[in-house]
Amino acid sequence: MAAMDMISRIDAAATLLAPVIRRTPMVASRVLSERIGHEVFLKCENLQRTGSFKPRGAYNRIANLPDSERAHGVVAASAGNHAQGVAWAASSLGIESTVFMPVGAALPKLVATKAYGATVHQVGDTIDESLTAAREFAEQTGATLVHPFDHVDIVAGQATVGLEILDQLPRVGTVLVPTGGGGLLAGVAAALQRLAPEVRVIGVQAAEAAAWPASLAAGKPVQLEQMATMADGIAVGKPGEVPFEQIVACEPTIVTVDEDALSKALLLCMERAKLIVEPAGAAAVAALMACGAEELALEGPVCAILSGGNIDPLLLTRVIGHGLSAAGRYLAARVTISDRPGSLSRLLAELGRTGASVLDVVHSRTGAWLAIDEVEVLLTLETRGPAHRDEMLTTLADAGYVVRVEDTAHTED
Repeated sequence: MAAMDMISRIDAAATLLAPVIRRTPMVASRVLSERIGHEVFLKCENLQRTGSFKPRGAYNRIANLPDSERAHGVVAASAGNHAQGVAWAASSLGIESTVFMPVGAALPKLVATKAYGATVHQVGDTIDESLTAAREFAEQTGATLVHPFDHVDIVAGQATVGLEILDQLPRVGTVLVPTGGGGLLAGVAAALQRLAPEVRVIGVQAAEAAAWPASLAAGKPVQLEQMATMADGIAVGKPGEVPFEQIVACEPTIVTVDEDALSKALLLCMERAKLIVEPAGAAAVAALMACGAEELALEGPVCAILSGGNIDPLLLTRVIGHGLSAAGRYLAARVTISDRPGSLSRLLAELGRTGASVLDVVHSRTGAWLAIDEVEVLLTLETRGPAHRDEMLTTLADAGYVVRVEDTAHTED
């Protein structure tokens, strides 16, 4: 696409969206600023309508449809944020919407999509299967397929996030963007390239769903063979053609973060910024925490986009547990003790002297490795951090206990 055409589309999107889309806040993060040595600000798209940045692109795409297409409605495929964005946008514009979601889609996202006015069909186990069904529906009914990222109007709508960042933080030096299919990254990069080309743009992917590095190396979108990440909002197996063209032109940096980094970032957002974000929404913060200023070659001030906050409460519980474990604040350990009265109390007394908080105690007498007079105790303990965790392990070892650490026992049951 010609650069001037994208610029004109972004300007038009900004005018169109101004009356209907929230201007989300930009908040300073002292903890991240201290950690990386630059001022860090969080762009809170998790507080946008429907809980993510998606309505920007969805509304811009649907509002630009001619009346002849509006009459047939719109259709989309999504497991969450795009579904809600399309449902809200279509309802706001008085257009009928249909959304295909995987059978395993999170119940809160399913309920929210219906509440925003969409007719929802659950088809298939994956987004690809839902998308196939959506395309068939479009062919049969004449409904317009609203793709989550692969359309110029979607990219132009998402670009308004970049415009807001420049308006709220004119001296910004680096912007970090959670990246899946590429719509948000392409839009933000295009807006910044036009108005502030000196600003560094960094796209952040989940390491277990990172399609962009291989695609950029190949010079075209490349399909991933498999993905496995908690960050479902950026788990896209193949970049879009439209975002790919724009991103290649803007040449942003792409980095990846692992699952531990995502869970730690989500936990930090909750504890220190008092913001609920989903794993995908925390990706930019994860990159700051895991990679640091030097590796990312940051120019300050830094803006990290929190792209969404729609997280299933059940997943939130598991991710918090994972984040606490990854941060060294949970210790799950198996300790062999004598099967005699008072043995457990003596073990707990040793831990009590370290200030440990015992969350759970489970006895087992059935292990083949246990002697007839032994019992294994699975302890789940809350710690004050890695140093305190190490202190507890040292105390148990000094007291003569045989300890087997089970780091994932608390978070994966």
